[in-house]
Amino acid sequence: FVTLHVGLGTFRPVQEENVLDHKMHSEFYIMNEETANILNSAKKEGRRIISVGTTSCRTLETVAHNNNGMFKACSGNTDIFIYPGFKFMAIDALITNFHLPKSTLVMLVSALASKDIILNAYKIAVENKYRFFSFGDAMFINNK
Repeated sequence: FVTLHVGLGTFRPVQEENVLDHKMHSEFYIMNEETANILNSAKKEGRRIISVGTTSCRTLETVAHNNNGMFKACSGNTDIFIYPGFKFMAIDALITNFHLPKSTLVMLVSALASKDIILNAYKIAVENKYRFFSFGDAMFINNK
């Protein structure tokens, strides 16, 4: 288990012309020792880490980026902003909802797959009347 106390900044649309000018609000996260050990063992054994949700992804990536790709029991605040070009160190795949256009969450999933793959997935979702947003249908994004 990991925890990220999600703030409104996660859902705030990116309005800046240059994505680098967007500022994420800081959010509190927690990773316990048991989870860190399980994840480090999985990495060492070559098993995949599949994040369920963007908040879990952001927590895992925060911890991995702060610890040279490893996991450790810790807590703190993060303002991690994952957008295309981001180097994933923690996760290999992601299960997540279909998110709002221009959101940081659409940028996160585009960083994991690609903008073209995500646009195609959204096109299929619209054509098939999938439900969007936090309680909608989900997609599986494989980074390998």
